[in-house]
Amino acid sequence: MIPTIEWQDMHLRMIDQRKIPVKLDWYICRRYQDVIRAIEKMVIRGAPAIGVAAAMGLAMGGYSIQAASYAGFLKKFKRIAEKMLLARPTAVNLRWAVERMLGLVYKMADFPVEEIKSALKKESETILAQDIETNRRIGEHGMELIPDRATILTHCNAGSLATGGYGTALGVIRSAHAKGKNIEVIADETRPWLQGLRLTAFELMQDGIPVSVIADNAAGYLMRQKRVDLVITGADRIAANGDVANKIGTYQVAVLARTHHIPFYVAAPLSTVDRTLENGDLIPVEERPPEEICKVGRAEIGPPGVRAFNPAFDITPAEFVTAIITEKGVIRPPYKQGVKRFLRNQYNFHFSP
Repeated sequence: MIPTIEWQDMHLRMIDQRKIPVKLDWYICRRYQDVIRAIEKMVIRGAPAIGVAAAMGLAMGGYSIQAASYAGFLKKFKRIAEKMLLARPTAVNLRWAVERMLGLVYKMADFPVEEIKSALKKESETILAQDIETNRRIGEHGMELIPDRATILTHCNAGSLATGGYGTALGVIRSAHAKGKNIEVIADETRPWLQGLRLTAFELMQDGIPVSVIADNAAGYLMRQKRVDLVITGADRIAANGDVANKIGTYQVAVLARTHHIPFYVAAPLSTVDRTLENGDLIPVEERPPEEICKVGRAEIGPPGVRAFNPAFDITPAEFVTAIITEKGVIRPPYKQGVKRFLRNQYNFHFSP
């Protein structure tokens, strides 16, 4: 698998996911502002990958700070952290990464500034490595839920491109395939950015895993025809009660799965759980520009001036989720108690700008 994001000396490079599958191109970040722009403009996307990018961007921002004292460094670093938090509002992994990096700075109050800068870069590398290992563990736990000869429906892209590597939902699929299970994947195209068509299909074809793509509105028909055995998606944020925020269109897939008595699984690292939010109604949902709906590239596909509503995510209530697959194991209902148990002793630094 090609690395989604990596350090090159003191610069970052990440795959420009807007250009896949036409070509593989690298987007180079030389300043922390470049990382913020890459997150905003969908160069890099997927909640875990956004978290990794934010950590690396903050490390890069730390190196750019000119300050002789710890107090001066902290003041400027917090400003950079505040800007990073605004890049995209729904993916909680971004906030998790910012809080972890800022927590490190607070712990190093008695260290020289140059040592803090080095520690931030090392921490970002650790976050990347831990994300890849976390995904592999998610795959190992989730693989047990997949029967042999299963057809799996997935929505959006929760693969290596959406993470530091390996993937969450696709990590489960990869693990099942590696175990020798005879599986096939159906990928929703995932309008308007077509992550399923462009990215999920691309990844699975690279791995030799059988995949077909359908229009988003074909899922119900296939379920009724008994051509889907289970659904697996990723998540951008999970509330304390198990409500799940994921790419727009996930909720309707969950409703259809429940109607047709098909298991609906969510694969996500525990860093995606936001224990500060009681339920999914409190999760902020990003609304993106209407042009993403009304244009393909630069070509208008709708009548000039038509209005468009373009939420990037929706909320799937916990009662529609069969189980949540994490690096520590599978959480089943009731989610409030399960989430609390799994998060015990988990990293918990809260950033107040």
